[in-house]
Amino acid sequence: MKNVAVLFDAKDFTHSQYDQAWEALKAAGYSHPKGLLSHVGFDSPNGGMMVVDIWESAEAFAEFGKTLGPIMAKVGANLPDPKIIPAYYVYLAQTEMA
Repeated sequence: MKNVAVLFDAKDFTHSQYDQAWEALKAAGYSHPKGLLSHVGFDSPNGGMMVVDIWESAEAFAEFGKTLGPIMAKVGANLPDPKIIPAYYVYLAQTEMA
């Protein structure tokens, strides 16, 4: 399995919808989705928000999508299809424990 980058550029996705989606994912037992290596959400220069994830595989993301899709619909988010791109290299920094 090859790591993939998953990119959402959602012009109409709001901070409120993002926060609601995370709360719903946590409530559904997905605080740490299986196969997700990295996640970042940020304001898009195009308006709305962007999300960039690194997943262990496209299959892992597809499995998570079975939960994510209905949650996004529930919070009223109309997301475009994600761009799924094979990762050439993934570096995950380790943080020092205090």
